[in-house]
Amino acid sequence: MLRAHVGLLADIGHRLLQNVAFHCQRVQCLRVGNTMIPDHKRIEIALQHIHGIGRRRAHQILCQLGVGNRPTRDLTATEINLLKDEVSKYLTAGDLKRVVESDIKKLADIQCYRGYRHACMLPCRGQRTKTNARTMKEHRRRGIGNWERSQALAQNMEKYQEREQGR
Repeated sequence: MLRAHVGLLADIGHRLLQNVAFHCQRVQCLRVGNTMIPDHKRIEIALQHIHGIGRRRAHQILCQLGVGNRPTRDLTATEINLLKDEVSKYLTAGDLKRVVESDIKKLADIQCYRGYRHACMLPCRGQRTKTNARTMKEHRRRGIGNWERSQALAQNMEKYQEREQGR
């Protein structure tokens, strides 16, 4: 009975806080490209908090907008809108992650070497695996990812390689 009242009071308090307008309090972050960027850092550095925007692209965006590299909190409303429009032209955050995942899935579906290496959770850019590649081996040992699927793909690749050698 007491727990129900405590939950009810917490819910009421939460709703009251949502409806109260806080005066003389500044916003600590700015939302650009579905990502919160810090308010206290310079724009060029703050933009790099968005997944898919690095140093070069942040500098390129600022040059295109003609906005100086000053703290984010000093931006005007029009500059913020221009910045949001410019960032929305690029693949960022969730969209970029989705594209990369679909590209890796395509590699696995066509059963190419890189797809095989991704499926087996091994490095696919020519690195040695006898003494290095510990991170990938640890992920494999812990079961991060779909181990059964990768094993089935590995068996399919072995069959494919045997067929190719038989020709």
